[in-house]
Amino acid sequence: MFSFRLLKKSKRNKARLGLLKTPHGLIRTPAFVPVATKGALRGIDFEKTKNLGAEVFMINTFHFYLGHSYRLVKKFGGLHRFLGLNQPLMTDSGGFQVFSLGFGLAEGVGKILDQDRPVQTQGKNLVKITDRGVFFESPFDREKLYLDPERSIRIQKDLGADLIFAFDEFSSPTASYQYTREAMIRTHRWAETSLKTFGKNKTDQRLFGIVQGGEFKDLRQGSSQFIGALPFFGFGIGGSLGNTKTKMNEVLDWVVPFLPESKPRHLLGIGEVEDIFNAVKRGVDLFDCVTPTRLARHGAALTRQGRLNLKSGKHRQQKEPLEKTCSCWVCRNLSRAYLSYLVKNKEILGIYYLAWHNLYFIFNLIELIRTAIKTDRLAELERRFVQKLD
Repeated sequence: MFSFRLLKKSKRNKARLGLLKTPHGLIRTPAFVPVATKGALRGIDFEKTKNLGAEVFMINTFHFYLGHSYRLVKKFGGLHRFLGLNQPLMTDSGGFQVFSLGFGLAEGVGKILDQDRPVQTQGKNLVKITDRGVFFESPFDREKLYLDPERSIRIQKDLGADLIFAFDEFSSPTASYQYTREAMIRTHRWAETSLKTFGKNKTDQRLFGIVQGGEFKDLRQGSSQFIGALPFFGFGIGGSLGNTKTKMNEVLDWVVPFLPESKPRHLLGIGEVEDIFNAVKRGVDLFDCVTPTRLARHGAALTRQGRLNLKSGKHRQQKEPLEKTCSCWVCRNLSRAYLSYLVKNKEILGIYYLAWHNLYFIFNLIELIRTAIKTDRLAELERRFVQKLD
């Protein structure tokens, strides 16, 4: 019921076309994975997103652990029945929250360190990490929670997504070499425990391992070799990716050569247009990100010329669409003026229309990328999509 088959490899770089088969459908790779954090996309529904080109969705395990909602999902028979969705699903392990509610929250930093924003300790660390697992304090109601590899896998089994991830420690981009190494060793130990807990001969799910090691070459390569040698179905590339796009590309160059070519590779939490091209060129097959819907909530649209800020007053009377070359329904029927009006008046419909356009933009881009890999013209396509800030 599960398989991953390579269909073509580029002659000019490491880009590749693949076909990932799951019990709930096929995923053509490269693939963009929209994130439905709490079991819902922000600003748009699953059916519309599916029609726009989505072939798989990512759900957040930690948020279904909060309030023990995973138990309700289990009673329904899993996420597919609970969500009313007959499509491939993925769940992350909860490892991202080890960072986001820990050092990320305390230091105000993200996956890629912003050089223009100074790190400031805020004293809001809601996480305590041990060698066995992680203690959390819920940011919503201060509930005390504990998550370890065994519990993460058991919860993900109850959720029933097709593709799930081993529990890992996502170390901060500010972490020292020594701490990053310690976190990587924990991740390796937890990877083995995750595999043991997952068990053998399970037909309706497959498990991905996660490579860690921060921005340090020897750690990344060592982690890739260790995780890549374990019997995972596929591999996630997680953790901090440095403080520049160049560093992120270096990390991918270090990691990918040590991962089995015959298995899918997933870059976790990355999905900007420039990042997609950089990842695909380096042999990445899947990438999940909240960017299209998050930008919509902030009044921004994706275009080939860069981001378009609909909060800006200059769009208030413009009759043209978001993008003249775009064939989505929004661009064929609505003006920038109307969309700007909706955004400025905080109408929910404005978020819906912008999410519709942004997701169409991304899935259309992915389709163009697949075609470009077939014809070995990926570099030419990349030159047509230069991301700028409006």
